[in-house]
Amino acid sequence: MVHIWEPFFPSLKRRVLLFAFLPLVLVSGGTRQHRPRGTGPSQAETVETYNKYYNYYELTELLQSLEHKYPHIARLSSIGKSVEGRELWVMRITLDPDKDTPGKPKFKYVGNMHGDETVSRQVLVYLVEHLLTKYEEEARIAELVNSTDIYIMPSMNPDGFEKSKEGDCAGVHGGRNNAKSVDLNRSFPDQFDGASADPNDIPEVTAVIRWIQENKFVLSGNLHGGTVVASYPFDDSASHMRGGFYSRSEDDNLFRFLAMVYSQNHPEMKTGHPNCPDTPHETFEDGITNGAQWYDVPGGMQDYNYLHGNCLEITLELSCCKYPPAQQLQKEWDLNRESLLAYMEKVHMGVHGFVNDSVSGAALSNVSIMVAGISHNLTTAKYGDYHRLLLPGTYNITAAAPGYMSVTVNGVHVTEDKATQLNFTLSPKVDEASGDIPLTTTSVPTTNLPTVSTPPSSNFSQTQVVSPAGNKNSPPVVPPVHQPFQPKEFRHHSYADMDVFLHNLASEFPSIAHLHSIGRSKENRELYVMVISDNPTVHELGEPEFKYVANMHGNEVVGRELLLHLIEYLCRNYGTDLEVTQLVNSTRIHIMPSMNPDGYEVAMEGDVRGYKGRNNSNNYDLNRNFPDQFVTITDPIQPETIAVMNWVKSIPFVLSANLHGGSLVVNYPFDDDEEGVSHYSKSPDDQVFQQVARAFSQENPLMHSGHPCEDLYPEEYFKDGITNGAKWYTVPGGMQDWNYVNTNCFEVTIELGCVKYPWAKDLPKYWEQNGRALLEFIHQVLKELLLTLLLEITGGCWYLGLTPSLPPPTGKFAVYKPVRTYATVTKDRAETVDFRLTQSDLSSSNQFPGSPQPTQSPSEKELGSLIKKLSSDQGLEQLVKSTDTGNSIRYRRPKEWSDILNSLKLNFPQITKLHSLGWSVEFRSILALEISNKPAEAEPSEPKIRFVAGIHGNAPVGTELLLEFATFLCINYGKNYAITKLINETRIFIVPSVNPDGREQASEQQCSSAQGLTNANGIDLDRNFLGHEPQPETKAMMDFILNRTFTLSVALDGGALIVAYPYNKPVQTVENEGTLKYLASVYAKNHPKMHLGDTGCSNNAGNIPGGVIRAAEKQSHMGSMKDFSMDSGHCPEITVYTGCCLFPPVDQLVSLWSENKKSLLSMLVEVHKGVRGVVRDRSGKPVVGASIVLNRRMKVFTSEGGYFHVLLAPGSYNIEVIADGYQQQRRKVVVSPYKAANSVVIEFDLDNNIFGLPREFVVASAAASMTALVMTACIIWCVCAAKSNSQKDGFHRLRQHRDIYDDEIRLNTMGSKKLLLANEFQDESESEEETLYANKI
Repeated sequence: MVHIWEPFFPSLKRRVLLFAFLPLVLVSGGTRQHRPRGTGPSQAETVETYNKYYNYYELTELLQSLEHKYPHIARLSSIGKSVEGRELWVMRITLDPDKDTPGKPKFKYVGNMHGDETVSRQVLVYLVEHLLTKYEEEARIAELVNSTDIYIMPSMNPDGFEKSKEGDCAGVHGGRNNAKSVDLNRSFPDQFDGASADPNDIPEVTAVIRWIQENKFVLSGNLHGGTVVASYPFDDSASHMRGGFYSRSEDDNLFRFLAMVYSQNHPEMKTGHPNCPDTPHETFEDGITNGAQWYDVPGGMQDYNYLHGNCLEITLELSCCKYPPAQQLQKEWDLNRESLLAYMEKVHMGVHGFVNDSVSGAALSNVSIMVAGISHNLTTAKYGDYHRLLLPGTYNITAAAPGYMSVTVNGVHVTEDKATQLNFTLSPKVDEASGDIPLTTTSVPTTNLPTVSTPPSSNFSQTQVVSPAGNKNSPPVVPPVHQPFQPKEFRHHSYADMDVFLHNLASEFPSIAHLHSIGRSKENRELYVMVISDNPTVHELGEPEFKYVANMHGNEVVGRELLLHLIEYLCRNYGTDLEVTQLVNSTRIHIMPSMNPDGYEVAMEGDVRGYKGRNNSNNYDLNRNFPDQFVTITDPIQPETIAVMNWVKSIPFVLSANLHGGSLVVNYPFDDDEEGVSHYSKSPDDQVFQQVARAFSQENPLMHSGHPCEDLYPEEYFKDGITNGAKWYTVPGGMQDWNYVNTNCFEVTIELGCVKYPWAKDLPKYWEQNGRALLEFIHQVLKELLLTLLLEITGGCWYLGLTPSLPPPTGKFAVYKPVRTYATVTKDRAETVDFRLTQSDLSSSNQFPGSPQPTQSPSEKELGSLIKKLSSDQGLEQLVKSTDTGNSIRYRRPKEWSDILNSLKLNFPQITKLHSLGWSVEFRSILALEISNKPAEAEPSEPKIRFVAGIHGNAPVGTELLLEFATFLCINYGKNYAITKLINETRIFIVPSVNPDGREQASEQQCSSAQGLTNANGIDLDRNFLGHEPQPETKAMMDFILNRTFTLSVALDGGALIVAYPYNKPVQTVENEGTLKYLASVYAKNHPKMHLGDTGCSNNAGNIPGGVIRAAEKQSHMGSMKDFSMDSGHCPEITVYTGCCLFPPVDQLVSLWSENKKSLLSMLVEVHKGVRGVVRDRSGKPVVGASIVLNRRMKVFTSEGGYFHVLLAPGSYNIEVIADGYQQQRRKVVVSPYKAANSVVIEFDLDNNIFGLPREFVVASAAASMTALVMTACIIWCVCAAKSNSQKDGFHRLRQHRDIYDDEIRLNTMGSKKLLLANEFQDESESEEETLYANKI
C-alpha cells in the first residue's frame, strides 16, 4: 500500500495547491490592469527572508506576483516545458518589457541546469527581486534595467530540482539530470561530435536552443554548483582529453576578462582556493579556468551559445556544496550579488550599432560583423542592430551580407568605459541577371575613418540545431553536413588567363589572400606567388610557413591547374568550412602555380611523355639548376632559379612540395649522391620524409596502390606510392635537396599523373584524385614538432619535423648556450617545446636577425549620386586609392594581347564580350573587348565609350595601359560599388591596338624612332581615314565607328604629354570647340603632370596651357581617326599623348599606369554628363533620325529607340528638335560639371502647318476648290449630253474623197489637230448659237 499511495499524495497535494491558488490568480488577473504603471509595492510586500528554497509551485507564484507588481519593467513567460510538464519560466526585466527596443542588448542568466545544483536557482530569484525592488531606489539599477534587455531563467531543470534533497552536497540522491536521466549540459550540439542526444528526451534543451536562436543574446551566464570558479570556452576539444588541455576560442582574451569580472567581485572566488571538502587541493588562478583545461565537457551549453547563438557565455560555479542548507542562502546571495551585477554591466562594452540598406534604408538582419584577427563572427538582429563585445583597443571591423557590398572600417577605437557606436550602410551588389540593383556610397555616421570593401565571411559550424518553424515543442532539426565549395570550371590557364585569375581572387579576398611576384622569367613573365593566411603579409610568431611550387617543367601542367583550384578552394571556403578556416588561420600558405611560365607557353596539350616546353626559354632544366651538395652544377643559374632561391631564403619555410607530372608517386630526399648511381640515398630525416610523403599518397588511392602507370611503365612499382628520389633515378641539382640542405624546409616532389599535359576534359578527375591529398599534406606542417625559441634579445620561431623515437631536440643558435629537453611527439598534432636561451659571454653584442616583414528611377538616382560624388575634388582620388590592384605591367606582343582579352572573357563572361573588328595587313587580329553588365543585349539608352590605342605601333604604352585598364575594371566589378555601377550603366569598348603589325616592328627604349609607326604597307594609319583607299586596319576601325553610336572616344598615343582635341585638318573654326576642349581638359586635370602644361618634352613647343591643345596646332594633317569620328561617327574623340618617350623602358610602365588611371576613370564619369534623352511621338513610338540642334550650331541625331546623348561643356543650352512631319520642339537645359546628364523627353505632335499656312485653312480651301471643280465638270457634262440627244442626226462624216481624208489625217503629225477636227465633222444646222458652240470646241 505504501508503494501504491506514495505517488498519489504528492499528486493530490499539487491539485489542492492549484485550487488554493486559483482564486489568487483570478484576483491578480482581474486587478492587474488597474494598477498604476509606476507604482511599486509596499516595503512589507518585498521582504525576502533568504532562508528557504522555493519549490516549483512557490517559484511560479512568486514570479507571477512580481510580474503583477512591476508590470512596467517585468514580464513573465515560459519558453517551453520540462519532461514532466513544468514550465520553464523566464522573467524579462527591462523598461517596456512587452516590446523589443532596437539597439538594446539582450542579456541572460540561466540557473539550475543540473537540478541538484540549487544555489543558482535561489540567487537568480533574489536577483530578480533585487532588480525590481531597487529600480526606483538606486540609479545603478535603473540604468541597468533601462538600457539592457535582461532575461533570467531561475530553473532550466525543474524536474531535477523536485527530485533533489536539501543538504546533499555531492549529489548522491539524484536530481542532476532531467526526468529522462539525461545530463542537459552534455546534450547540446557539439562542435566536434555534433548532436548526440535524442531530441525527445531533452525538451528542456530543445526549448533553450529555440530561445537562443530567436533572441540575439549578447552575453550570458550559466550558473552551476560543486566548486567556486568561473569557467570559459571552450569546454572540450577534438581529442576529448579528460583534462589539462587548454582549448582556446577565438575570443580567449575576452572570455578571460569576462570571467575575471565575475571572479574578482566574488570575495571567495577571486582567491582561487575554493577549499571544497571533496577536492581540498584544487586551485584556480584568479578564480577562473578554461573549461577543457579543467575537464572535458562535450555538448555543453556555453560552447553552443558561442558557436551558434551569437552570444558569449561563461559557466559560474557558485558553491562547493551543490544543495546546501537553506540557512546558507543569505551568505551565498551576499557573495554573488555584486558579481552578478558587474558581469551584467559588461554587456555594454565593445562596439555596437546598426546596419542598414543604402537604397531603402531598411534594417538588415543576419549581417556578419567581422573583426580582423578574430575569426569569430556574429550577426545582426532583426532591427539591424549588433553588439560586438571587445576589449579596449583598436580594431578593423567589417560588415558583410550576401547580396551586398561588404564594408570595412579601419582603426575603430574601443575604450573601457562604454561601447563605441559604429553604424554601417551596405550597398546591394549587382544582380548579374538584371544588372540593375542600385549601389551607393557606404555611410558610417559615427566615424571619420576610411572604408574599404572586403569579402564577406560567415561563421562556420558543423551542426546547428533549430526547430521547425511554428512548432515550439518540436524536436530540434540537425541540418545536413556542410558541403564546401568545389571548383566548377576546369580549363588550361594560359599565362594571361592565370594572371587575371590570380588578381581577381586577390582582389576579392584581400583579408586572407596576398598576390606578389618573386621575380621574372627569362621572357619577363611574372613568377607569381599567392599567400593565403588570416594575416597574409606578416610572418607571425608561432605560425608555420608552408609552400607549394608547380610547373617547374613547363609541359607538366597538372600541378599548375591544381594549385589554381586550391587557391580558389581555400579562399571561397574560408569562414564557412571548419577545416579550411582553421588551416588558413593557423598556417601561412604560399602557392606558386608556375615556376616556368615560358616553358608552359610553348608546351602542347595532349603531350603524354614529351619534352617540348620542359625547359625554360634558355633551354635549361630548372630541376637540374640548383646548387648540389654532391655535384658541381656548371650550367648558368637561371633567373627563375635565382628568384626561387632568394624567396626561400627570405622566409622560414617548414614544409614544401614541388609538383610535377609523368608518373604517380611522392619522392623524397635525397635525389642523388656522391657516386651518381641509382640507389637509396638516405637523409638524416628519412623517417620524417616517409611520413609526410605517405600523408599525401594515402589520400590518392591510385597513387597509394604503387602501380601508377601500367600502360606506360608496366615494370614500375612504388610501395605505398612513395620512393626515395635517388633510388628511383638520380637528379643532381634538384630543388627538393637544395631546400633541405640549405634552408630549414622539408620538401618532397609529387608526381601527379602519368600524362604530362592531359586534355582539358580530363582535368576534373585530377582534382577529384588529389584535392583531398593537397589539403592533408598542408596539415602535416601542424603535426610536426614545433620548437619555439624565445630569445632574451629577440624572438624567433623554428619548426622541426620529428617522428616518435627520434633523439630529443637541442636548441642552439650562434653563441647562445645550448639547452636540451625531452618531448613526446604524437601523430595528430604538433607539440610545443619552448626554449629560453642565454647568451654566452662572447656574444653580448650579437643580434638575432628578425623574421622578414523626368522622374528618375532609383537606379538613375543612384547613378546621379555617384557621378556627383566622383566629380568632387576627392571622389576619384578615393576611388583610385580603394581599387589599387597592385599589378605589375610589362610589354606584351600581339599574341599575348589576344590571350589577355580571351582570359578576361573566360573569367568574366557575365560582363565581357570579345569582338573581332578585322585583320591587319599581316593577318593579326584587331580585337575589341566590350565591358557591360549585359554585353549580349542591346541597350541603346546607355552611353558608349571607346578607348583605342596603338594606331602607331611605335607607341605601345597606350596598349599596355588599356589592357591593364580592362583587367582593372573586370576584377573590381561586383567588389567596388563605383566600378560596378559605372559598368552597369555604360557600354565600354576597349581596342588595345589598331596597328599590331607596327608593334611587331617597334623596339623598346626607342623614344623617338619611327620604326613601327606605320603598318606593314608603310602607311600611317592616322592619315588614312579620308581620301585614300583605306588600309585593312583603317577599314576595320571605320566600320566599327560607323556601326555603333558612340558618345565619346579616347585614343592613346605617345611622344608628348598633352591631350589633343579635334580637328587635325586645317579648319578655321570648330563649332563645338568649347566642349571638345573641356573634355580634353578633364583628362589633363586628373593627370598629375599633364595639367601643368610644362611637360618638359623636347618635342613640345613651349608651355601648353592646361596640357590641352587643338590637334591641328600640334600637327596639321588630313585623314585622322579623330576627324573621321567627329564628321562621320558624330562622336567627339580626344587623343592622349601619355609621355615624351614613344617606347619607354618597361620599368616606367607602372608609374605611367599610376599617372593615367585616374584620368581614364574620369572619362567613364564624363561620358554620363551633358544632355541625354529620348524623342517619340504622342503614341510613344520612338522617332529615329530626328535632329538635335544645340545653340543653333551643333547637331546630333537620335539613334535606335529614339535615344540621343551629347556631351557638352558646362553652361546653358537651347535645344531644337526637328523631324519631318512633326512640329519642332524646343528646350533649354543647364549642364553642370558635377552632375549626371540632364534627361529630357521630347514628344512630337504632327506639324499643323502646310506651306506655312495653318493646316485647317489649307484643308478647307482645298475642299472648296475641289467642290467647285466637280460642280463645273457636272454642268459641262449635262450640257454636252443634252446637245448630243437633240442634234444627233445633224452630223455626218465628210468621207466622200478618200484622198482628201488621208491628207487631213497626215496633218495630225504636223500639229494641225484643230484643222482635222474642224473638217472631220460639220454641223449642218443653221442656228448661229449652235454653230458658235461647235466652233468653240
